[in-house]
Amino acid sequence: MRVLITGANGQLGGALQRTAPAWADINAIDVEDVDLTDTAMLTARLVVEAPDLIINAAAYTAVDKAESDEALARAINSVAVATMVEAMASTGGKLVHVSTDYVFDGLSAQPYVPLAERNPQSAYGRTKAEGEDHLRPEDLLVRTAWVYEAGGANFVRTMIRLMNEREELGVVADQVGAPTWATGLARTIWGLAERQATGTFHHCDDGRASWHEFAVAIAEEAHAAGLVTRIPTIKPITTADYPTPARRPAFSLLDCSATRAMLGDQPVAWRDHLRLMLEEEAQAAGHRRAAAGEA
Repeated sequence: MRVLITGANGQLGGALQRTAPAWADINAIDVEDVDLTDTAMLTARLVVEAPDLIINAAAYTAVDKAESDEALARAINSVAVATMVEAMASTGGKLVHVSTDYVFDGLSAQPYVPLAERNPQSAYGRTKAEGEDHLRPEDLLVRTAWVYEAGGANFVRTMIRLMNEREELGVVADQVGAPTWATGLARTIWGLAERQATGTFHHCDDGRASWHEFAVAIAEEAHAAGLVTRIPTIKPITTADYPTPARRPAFSLLDCSATRAMLGDQPVAWRDHLRLMLEEEAQAAGHRRAAAGEA
């Protein structure tokens, strides 16, 4: 099966390539290959590629910047999705589109099920919801949240850098979600695609945490892995203490039970996956030190 992966250089795009099953004949592209904001260019590329399946891992994810650049966010998160859907409709192919917890308002007291009412509170969330609306019944939508991966630009690696620079950090404690390892997300996407799933599914790692709790776990596990020299003081702060241009969901747990039932697997605790990611980071750091010593 010919599979086109967009966002090849991103966290999820890389994880999808590393975990690809044998049946997938992959071509992975990124911004240097095609400009997603250029509808004509994107259409022409999709005609040439003629994939059986597109996994759209590309997105405008600069949440705060989107508040002042909503047009660009919409071009990537919505208009480009419509272009992909139109191309797949003409060739008989299928689109797998990845979306976000930001399509919800964060006011629920229970994890959001796939068909829960959406009410995005930010430009990023609005444009991602608009992208979802372009999908056909035969397409597959996978929502996720709090994604991180070894080597990527994410909360985990930012925290490790700050922990090595500072003796004290303040981290928001009144926003709750579920950290998600991109490698696990990629495996779920491949599993759903192999089962020809359609409609909407959710994937996050098991459990819940505030950003503060996540940061404390990162400190403990990164220290054990030798990635931070000491564990700094990590103070809980409120969202009001750390104002941002974009409003973030205070509660963004996603109900993943339908996904687990479809795949017949068991959820993995987020801290277990965090530990695996940090092992990869430690190995990469060791390789860099060895290369520097040899040079």
